[in-house]
Amino acid sequence: MWGVALGIQPTLLLSESHANDAVFRTGRKYVKYMRRVVMGVFVLVLSAAEARPAAVPRVDTARVGAPAQTLRDGQHDFDFHFGTWETHIKRLTQPLSGSTNWVEMKGTVTVRPIWDGRGNLEEIDARNDAMHLQGMTLFLYDPESHQWSQTFASANDGKLEEPMVGEFKDGRGEFYSQETFNGRSVLVRFVWSDIKPDSHHVEQAFSADGGKTWEPNFIADLTRLCAAGETCPAAVGRGLE
Repeated sequence: MWGVALGIQPTLLLSESHANDAVFRTGRKYVKYMRRVVMGVFVLVLSAAEARPAAVPRVDTARVGAPAQTLRDGQHDFDFHFGTWETHIKRLTQPLSGSTNWVEMKGTVTVRPIWDGRGNLEEIDARNDAMHLQGMTLFLYDPESHQWSQTFASANDGKLEEPMVGEFKDGRGEFYSQETFNGRSVLVRFVWSDIKPDSHHVEQAFSADGGKTWEPNFIADLTRLCAAGETCPAAVGRGLE
């Protein structure tokens, strides 16, 4: 097979006298040499095929050069919150239990800006005849992510809870975190809405099914008593100071 392919006549190779053995041996060596050459070329071709780079993805030239999306600067999103507020709070006593028993409290919320508005500190003091709620919330703006964190601490234990992270869009703020409640992992959502110069609404809800359904457990309506930096005599004498 290889002899024919190389142009060597088989009848000549097999019919020559013993005196021509040297020529026969030379022909065999040549055939073996060419076999090695052809096999080497074959291996190189296979190696080149395997090393060939993957196809380059098609570039949508219509989008080349399009400006990157600019994130909105939200460092003053909480400016509306500065000042002293009267708050009316409703709390679900046993979340995620099927209970519909709510308790109500009234009190004050005082908010002070820090870092030129890139953060603020909220103090909550509310009560009813049976309970007294004292808490603090720290709000901090992240200029890289353009998002806010919201971290609550209760005076009962003095510990910071898991921070909630979110942002404002179209006058509505949504913040989320994942926490453990009564041994269960739950999603937590906190919403700021109905924001006006002298009032706003907040609502917290839990989800035990990955966000498919939400159960509110904390609702508050706030009405402004004083602007930021003012002493607030409106709170005095109401049991709200």
